[in-house]
Amino acid sequence: MLSLYNSLVRPHLEYCTVAWNPYYVKDKELLERLQKRFSRMIPESKALSYPERLNRLNLWTLEERRVRADLIEVYKMVRSLSTLLFEDLFELDNSRRTRGHSL
Repeated sequence: MLSLYNSLVRPHLEYCTVAWNPYYVKDKELLERLQKRFSRMIPESKALSYPERLNRLNLWTLEERRVRADLIEVYKMVRSLSTLLFEDLFELDNSRRTRGHSL
């Protein structure tokens, strides 16, 4: 059942989240509610709290997955591995206030 969720449901919940990452808490809760409902369908984990169910099923919250996807996309932009360029979206600080970091 977990493999069905991971292959059929979750891709729909995470589609293009880097581009349309939900801003309002109500939208985030609406998406997370679907994963909560799925995790309650597993008979062994029905009595557990949501974080305990996620831990037992080796799942992350959808919010954590969105943050991870955002970090991966920024890494790709910095390393020029993405179609978006870092310089198009961000401005580098030319002053020496970067505490030794080149970017």
